[in-house]
Formats: sequence, structure tokens, C-alpha cells
Amino acid sequence: MSADRSSRGRPDRSRRHGASGPPRRPPTRKPPEPDPARQAALDLLGAVRSRGAYANLTLPGILNDRGLSGRDAALATELSYGSCRALGQLDAVISACGDRPIADLDGVVIDALRLGVYQILRTRIPPHAAVSATVDLVRASDKPGGAGYVNAVLRRASEADLDTWIERLAPDAAEDPLGHLAMALSHPRWIVTAVRDALNAAGAVDELEPALRADDQPPAVHLVARPGRIGRDELLTESGGLPALYSPFGVYLDGGDPGAIRAVADGRAAVQDEGSQLMAAAMANAPLDGPDLRWLDLAAGPGGKAGLLGALAEQRGARVDAVEVAPHRADLVRRTVQDLPVTVHTADGRDPGLPAGSFDRVILDAPCTGLGALRRRPEARWRRQPSDVADLVQLQQELLASAGTLVRPGGIVAYVTCSPHLAETAGVIGRRPEELELIDARPLLPGVPDLGDGPTVQLWPHRHGTDGMFLAVMRRQE
Repeated sequence: MSADRSSRGRPDRSRRHGASGPPRRPPTRKPPEPDPARQAALDLLGAVRSRGAYANLTLPGILNDRGLSGRDAALATELSYGSCRALGQLDAVISACGDRPIADLDGVVIDALRLGVYQILRTRIPPHAAVSATVDLVRASDKPGGAGYVNAVLRRASEADLDTWIERLAPDAAEDPLGHLAMALSHPRWIVTAVRDALNAAGAVDELEPALRADDQPPAVHLVARPGRIGRDELLTESGGLPALYSPFGVYLDGGDPGAIRAVADGRAAVQDEGSQLMAAAMANAPLDGPDLRWLDLAAGPGGKAGLLGALAEQRGARVDAVEVAPHRADLVRRTVQDLPVTVHTADGRDPGLPAGSFDRVILDAPCTGLGALRRRPEARWRRQPSDVADLVQLQQELLASAGTLVRPGGIVAYVTCSPHLAETAGVIGRRPEELELIDARPLLPGVPDLGDGPTVQLWPHRHGTDGMFLAVMRRQE
């Protein structure tokens, strides 16, 4: 367009002010108003990346601070948790579309790119809307200069769909099936290998892909009715939920805020995964000769199992001791078991200072990698490392040895982990103290299908809808 045509119809400001009049003020552009749901998601990703925050614990506070509810809160949750789960896959696409190492980018640029690529490839949000809204987030941040780079990378990412990017970036499925699944289903390769090994050991060689896909399915909220405080039928009426398939105390909540349910607010019920309910019930119901008055929860934080066990013990005239090494988690246990016959000890379960041979039942829900609860902890699959396993296994063995000392002859020890990793399950049980004899755990989970050949039990999210809980039940010999 010529200068003459481009100026046609425009006022001649130089004539209005004269040749020596004041210069034109350069146009100013007000920073955009970011979409509140996407801003909340960006805040969450920044907290996870920069200070190791836990997404499921941090996001509710962000939503509350920003006053988000309803559809905005739902969108922020989907974008936050989804981006955390898909992190490795998103970073692979970002690296392919950009010309700078991710580690060299400003934090807000990294977070915005992950958030934008997630929207483009893994939601129904139109790509142009995802690009525009994400660029606005960066322009409104303290690093607005990164907006151009974010725009360029996201536009390249939008040139292909997710299946095409997987085809381009993943190892060949025929030559490296585990590597292909790791990219396609966004899991670290070592976790894919660990899940494969556990399934193969159980004769379930065809279930790897369903097991990995289940990690990306948001879990339903499970409630537990504390016996003696509220019956399940009453909790069903109060909550509007559905009865759990396997736990006699369980209720499936179909949406809503569980904290708004009166029974949860006053402690008659609680939020607890059905798998954890089954583990506590198995320990409490294992056949036992002799006295049955003293129970022990040897790694009790944050207190869910201690709460259920306390309610069961109260009905039987028993008492529970709960041990937790971390003071803040011990305080959580105390709040959870308030008014129940539970005594909380802030102590190391490996040497808690309790009398040897004084407990009739012991449950050890040991610290572990948490690979069975990846659907609940969106960022966990990228935070855990294979190097963590050896230290955890050592701790698990030391805690199990302590449990074997604290239980009386003839008493019961239930070893539990929220992980299918063979080193943390069969490996620990294979090196258990010789006085602990395995008994068949399967009859202690009545009605639960697909429990394998025993004597131990492994629950799976894709099979049972619970967290991936492992259970071994042992009796101490004379």
C-alpha cells in the first residue's frame, strides 16, 4: 500500500499542532486480562515446578484465593492436573517445536508452554483459543518478553495432533514397546517397566496398557462410614452417594464437596480410598487366637487407617496405638482420631519405644514410591526416581522387622504398600523376619475379584477401581 493511500481519510496531526508542535505519544497497550481458570492453572504449575508443591494439596487454596468455583474451577483443575500428569510428553513436544533447551527458559515460559501444549493436544479447546489465551498469560506476567517465543512454539505444536506427535517422537512400537508406551501414555520408562514386571509376575501380561491408562483417570471420591459412629445406609442418605462394591463401610460420592457433608464435617465419616478401607478391615478381621485388645498402626500418618481401626477397636473393647515419625503428620492423626480409643506417638516406627510383644494386631502401611496412587498425585510420576527405591526398600524392611518384634506370638502383622513395584512388595516379604509366617490374605477381602493365586494380594486401579494396594498378612510364630 502506498503512503498516499495509507494516509487517506486520516487527520493530519502535524498541521493541527504545527511543525514544531508536541510529538505524537506512542500508543500504549494495556496488559491483557488473563483468563482466571488458566491463570490458576499457571499458578499451580509454577508452585509444583519451583517449590515442589503437591498439586492436590495446593490447588484448592489457589482456587479459593481466586474465588473460582463451578465451571472455572473445573477447567482449572483439568488443566492443572492434566498438565502435571502429561509433563514428559508435553516437554518432548515443546523440545521438538522450540530452538532452546527447556532448562534455559524462564519459569513462567516453561509453565505456559506446558499449559498451552496440553490444551492444544489433549483437550477439545480450539488451538487458536489455546494459543491466544496462553500468550496472554505470559504478556500479563513479570516476563512479558517471553510471549513471542511461547506464541511461536505453540503454533508449531498446533500443526499436528497428538497421535502424529507420538508417531514422530516415540520409539518404534515394534522395536521398543516399553519406550513407545512411555511416550504415548506419558509415564517415565522405569515406571512402565515396574508395572510391566508386576503384571507379568501375576500372569497378567496383556494388562499393561489399561493399567497405565488408569493412572490418568481422575479417581472417584470414596467415603468411609466409621462403624459405631454412623452406618453406611445413613451415610448414603446424607451424601447422596452409592454403596461401594467391596468395602462394607464405603460410599462412592458422585461429585460435590465431601467436606460439606455433615457426617464428614463432624468426624463420623471421612474421605478414604476403598483400597485403604479394605487393608484396615483385613488386618482387623484376620483370624486370631488369644487376647485381642491392643492394636498398632506403625506408620499412621495422615491417619485414615487409624481412624477406621479406632472405630472398629471401640466396638470390640480394644485400643489402638498409632506411631508417626513426622510431627505435622502426627498432629493430623490426632485430629483424625479425636474421641476414638487411639493413642498417637510421635516416634520412629523402627524404634518407637513401645514394649516388645505387646500387640495383638499390627498394620504397617509402609512409606513407598506410591506408584499405586499416581491418579491421585498428578506430579508424582515425574518426581519419583528409580534411585528412590533402594532406600525405601531398606526402610520397609526395617519397619517390618520392628513390627515382627512388637507383635506377640500368635499375633497378626499386615504389611501394606500403595505400590505394585516388586521390590517393595514381593521383595520385602521374601526377606521378612523368619518368625513371621504368611497366611492367605484373599479370604480377608470377601467379594473382591481377580486376587490371583495368593497368599498376598495386589489391588489395581484398572481392575478394582481402588488405589494399587498390596497386602501381605503374617502371623508371628512361637
